[in-house]
Formats: sequence, structure tokens, C-alpha cells
Amino acid sequence: MSVSEQLGNVGSEVERAIRAHAAGNTARFDAALSRALELFDLTAADPRWHGPRRREILRARDEFCRVFFDGPADPQMVAGLERYFRYFAQAANRQRSGRNTCYATEPAPGTGTGSNDRSERASGVGAARATHALPC
Repeated sequence: MSVSEQLGNVGSEVERAIRAHAAGNTARFDAALSRALELFDLTAADPRWHGPRRREILRARDEFCRVFFDGPADPQMVAGLERYFRYFAQAANRQRSGRNTCYATEPAPGTGTGSNDRSERASGVGAARATHALPC
């Protein structure tokens, strides 16, 4: 699986955890949280993803954990996580449709330069925008 497919799968579990938490469904939340963390760990352990890519995966994992374990969930941070993982799901869909290159336009949530770019402020996670090609 490509990094886009792997992170798209992680994003599915992240989304399930977010929805279950919002609905107050503890059993579904616990299961989705466990699956998401397992997928984060398996993706980070993949020897193909090293250096900056592995750091990005682990940073996204940290941000995911902060949403649920650092007090009340910040709606802007939740929206930023959903948006971040949506890029990977879209990239994986493009890959399946036969396109060879995907473009990610946001690094891991919570990483950024603190610039005043309006799109960064809207994301709620202070993410610096950098477009880079990802092998799908």
C-alpha cells in the first residue's frame, strides 16, 4: 500500500473515533481509537516511510491523541484532522482511478510556521501550506 492508502485507512478510523466520541458511544469510540492507534503505529513502523514522512505520521498521531486526552476536544483541531486525512483519502482514490501523482497541500496537523496565511488560520491547527508530490 502507498502512504496515501495507508493514511487514508488511518483517517477512516480517526473519523469513526471522532463521530463515536461526539455521539457519546464509548464502546464504538474505544474500538475506533484502538484501531486508529494500531494503524498509526503500523504505518510509522513501515520501513518505506522514514525521516520526514515518519515524523509527519507520528505528529499526526500525537495530534489525534491530543484531541481526546488533553481536555475537551477543540472543534477546530477536530476539523483540521478531518481535513488532513481527507487529502489522503482523495489521493488514494485518485491512485485507484489511474493517476500516478497526488499532491498533498498540508503537512501534519499542528506543524506550521505561524504565518498569517488566512487558510492556515481557518484550519485551526496552524498548518503551514506546502504543496509536494507524493508517490501514490
